[in-house]
Amino acid sequence: MPRISHKGVNMPESPIRKLVPYAEEAHKNGKTVYYLNIGQPDIKTPTVALDAVKVHSLDILAYSRSEGSEDYRKKIAQYYERNSIEVTHNDIIVTTGGSEALLFAFGSIMDADDEIIIPEPFYANYNGFSTASGINIVPVISKIEDNFALPPIEEFEKLITPKTKAILICNPGNPTGYLYSKEEIKKLAEIVKKHDLFLIADEVYREFVYDGISHYSILQEPGLEDHAIVIDSVSKRYSMCGARIGYLVSKNKEVIKTALKFAQARLSPPTLAQIASEAALETPQNYFDEVNEEYVKRRNTLIAELEKIEGVKVAKPNGAFYCIAELPIKNSDDFARWLLESFDYENNTVMVAPAAGFYSTKGVGLNQIRIAYVLNEESLKIAVKVLAEALKIYKD
Repeated sequence: MPRISHKGVNMPESPIRKLVPYAEEAHKNGKTVYYLNIGQPDIKTPTVALDAVKVHSLDILAYSRSEGSEDYRKKIAQYYERNSIEVTHNDIIVTTGGSEALLFAFGSIMDADDEIIIPEPFYANYNGFSTASGINIVPVISKIEDNFALPPIEEFEKLITPKTKAILICNPGNPTGYLYSKEEIKKLAEIVKKHDLFLIADEVYREFVYDGISHYSILQEPGLEDHAIVIDSVSKRYSMCGARIGYLVSKNKEVIKTALKFAQARLSPPTLAQIASEAALETPQNYFDEVNEEYVKRRNTLIAELEKIEGVKVAKPNGAFYCIAELPIKNSDDFARWLLESFDYENNTVMVAPAAGFYSTKGVGLNQIRIAYVLNEESLKIAVKVLAEALKIYKD
């Protein structure tokens, strides 16, 4: 029998999606499942984006340019300008989601067995992207006790080797909701300039920042023109996860020139989704104001309810719509599956994402879960009540 590749064998399962069959079975059995596992907002997509697809006048659904349509990229550049980020449309490549943007970045700057330093916990698919690209993640651990703040710069410097090509951050962070300060970005800028590395920032949650704090992009930091690569997406910003439109943005001309070759190899990003995404750029500011206000309420409700549960530790997020909670259990993988297979409270159960999949260090995060607060406040209260009741009887 032909053999599967080593890369295929080593490709990690998604900690977010691997429990779906258990959730579907729970639903078939009549249980109400509260989905806290995946960052699919329940916020409505802006009408302007949906209407643009409904009224398009295309006769042929043709390829677009590999880097995305010029009109769209010019409007993206205007969006960045409104956010105090100076780029031109020639600094932007439109991709099939932020995921493809990250794969293009990895392929453009790293060879097989090269290394990238990432503070963990991190977005679980970074593990998959690194495996697919044949590169190695070198983790630097941030801790729940420190609210997942950036580890000391000395910890990064210890990890740099001749194989190191980049540092990757998610800002605001998935799965922690941590928002890097301007001072932290400046410290990272010093490291990458000193060691001639790239700094990649996944900034797809840029709009979702709370408590009067501002987001500071790596593209705003002077002197990083040759080092900075931003990964961006419309998925969460406009609640358009299914559009699968993202961007790779860099002022480094060689990076863009190289990434374009990867873009040409996959031909073009989806045309109808670009139409919707271009129209979404006309979304008024009050949409984001209302969405942020709603997420602040949800965050505050979730944290308050979790803190009532004995033995639970939770980090307070300042951005995105996720948090990490540490539970008084040994193995959140088993607990998450047990919740769906064997438990209900008043015919309700919950689906969570075991947090070990958001680390690359083995044995870390085993008693943690990621919660996406993408449900309304009442649903969050019910979901946390279910968790509390489950923890009373669960046995490791």
